[in-house]
Amino acid sequence: MVKKQHKKESLLHLIYRLVMIIIGAACAAIAIELFLMPNQIIDGGIIGVSLILDYLTPHMPWLSFSTLVVILNLPFMYSGYKQIGKTFMFSSIFGVVCLALIESSLHDFDPFTTEPILATVFGGLILGVGLVIRHGGSLDGTEIMGILLTKKLPFSVGEFVMFINIFIFAWAAFVFGLEQAMYSVMTYYIAFKTIDTVIQGLDETKAVLIVSDYYEDVSDAILHRLGRGTTKLMGKGGYTDEQKEVIYAVVTRLEVTKLKSIVHEIDPAAFITIMSTQETQGAKFKSAIH
Repeated sequence: MVKKQHKKESLLHLIYRLVMIIIGAACAAIAIELFLMPNQIIDGGIIGVSLILDYLTPHMPWLSFSTLVVILNLPFMYSGYKQIGKTFMFSSIFGVVCLALIESSLHDFDPFTTEPILATVFGGLILGVGLVIRHGGSLDGTEIMGILLTKKLPFSVGEFVMFINIFIFAWAAFVFGLEQAMYSVMTYYIAFKTIDTVIQGLDETKAVLIVSDYYEDVSDAILHRLGRGTTKLMGKGGYTDEQKEVIYAVVTRLEVTKLKSIVHEIDPAAFITIMSTQETQGAKFKSAIH
């Protein structure tokens, strides 16, 4: 069997992915500037912290939301470079910068609604479009920090993010009032469920089964380009009755897009099954080499 060299992302696909990230960042900017901020409602994570700090520093234009969301995200994006890869890091930085630029350009527009419940529902829906995550990036460094820290702590990424957001929403209650904090929790929940629908699953980890004639190349690429170990299972074709090796791997949801790209670069005909997992335990997954 002839081994194939690992291909780089094509220029056309890169342009398409960047355009989708721009659109995703624009949706988030519209939700934040025209729905949430005018009604003193926040999202969770770094975006929520940036919104609170922006509200608390009205006479400091250099500490606006657009500036804060970039500054606060950059350390986490950089820290995630070795953990999740340079493609994810650059996609995320590009998305955050687009979010900041587009949000700052919307200051002169009137809010779409000043009714809190409408702002909560539609702001959450638009914020949860999820195009940035779907195309290999992130607008919030909280999950990256969770992935990094949970390797050394006995918590899942979901538990860590929830723990951080409890403090953020409690802070929002002191700053904006209890009602606005409750609206904020609703916004976060709606956005979370919307992303869940858009990208078909937001579980912390995904179990992946891959059937490919180039299983050695695929397995090697997943290890060295994604940093995830694989397990080779013996299978047999139901129609041909031929022996086949099936690759089994577990990845975080942030890594799913990159994994599919890696596999299809090597073998466009590969059969991939991605399954949601309730929980993943074991030192080998948390300490995967990147």
